[in-house]
Amino acid sequence: MRAFDSAYIQRGFLMGLVAMTLLVTASNILVQYPINDFLTFGALTYPVCFMVTDLCTRALGAQKARRVVFAGFAVAVLLSLGLATPRIALASGAAFLTAQLLDVYIFDRLRRAAWWLAPLTSSFVASAIDTALFFALAFWGTTMPWVTLALGDYAVKLAIALAMLVPFRALIALIPDRQALRS
Repeated sequence: MRAFDSAYIQRGFLMGLVAMTLLVTASNILVQYPINDFLTFGALTYPVCFMVTDLCTRALGAQKARRVVFAGFAVAVLLSLGLATPRIALASGAAFLTAQLLDVYIFDRLRRAAWWLAPLTSSFVASAIDTALFFALAFWGTTMPWVTLALGDYAVKLAIALAMLVPFRALIALIPDRQALRS
């Protein structure tokens, strides 16, 4: 049983890390391309990170989910430095780390409530922090209409958080809850 547990955790960690790296790197490139005055293409990809974080917290526990966040942060910032502007890479890193760690904390505290409460609450709160930090750090003092982009971005994050409840519900049926297994 111990070997299975270790392999399960390693596989979950790797899957979380790959998903985080791809999503954050793509989002850091796509955020440089506005769709309109209220939205960038990055707003369509980044919110999925919150579902990945929530699934990692559920499957691996809060401590290991934080490790996924730290590793994803390091890899994504390094890749983003080569694929996006340094300012965007650093703003993204600061916002990502803060918001994802907050997401793990909130999700872990609410995980025993209704199945939808933890992912929805953690995503709504962490997305607000992420959006405010990222747009202020990345675009303050530029000609980019960052306040309106931030508002549009947050609205999309909320909509995607709601939409992610459907795949989250389907996936939690396949992923054991580490906290429940310990009880």
